[in-house]
Amino acid sequence: MSFQSRIDQDIKTAMLAREAAKLSVLRMLKTALMNAAIEKGGAGSTLDDSDALAIVRKEVKKRQDSVEAFEKGGRPEMAASEKAEIEILNAYLPLQLSAAEVEALVKAAIAEAGATSKKDMGAVMKLVNAKSAGRADGRTLSAEVQKQLPA
Repeated sequence: MSFQSRIDQDIKTAMLAREAAKLSVLRMLKTALMNAAIEKGGAGSTLDDSDALAIVRKEVKKRQDSVEAFEKGGRPEMAASEKAEIEILNAYLPLQLSAAEVEALVKAAIAEAGATSKKDMGAVMKLVNAKSAGRADGRTLSAEVQKQLPA
């Protein structure tokens, strides 16, 4: 089953179960996927699963940024709503790497790139992003690379 057909099926399931919050998030995701497909290949085209997962990650990132903004602005109820949407979207992403796995991945990338200082961070990040295959967010990876690279 393709990623987009899974979303369609889950929309039907959420409708039947009368899960308004989940239905709203899934409809938004379907719209984002359709818009990305139209941008990429015109009307009637579809995204492959890796492109679709990138859209889901983008939507999660938007909500994480919103959570930060709402918490800084003293709006905990809005932050909670965004966190609930993140939980729904995370169900469509592959399992995230643990802190130990991220640390090991960064160590291997530093060794592979032959990085000796923070000047080499770009090369290390390129390798780490490729190897993580979207199973860790950029902030986490960047923080770990900065922590492990000497000044």
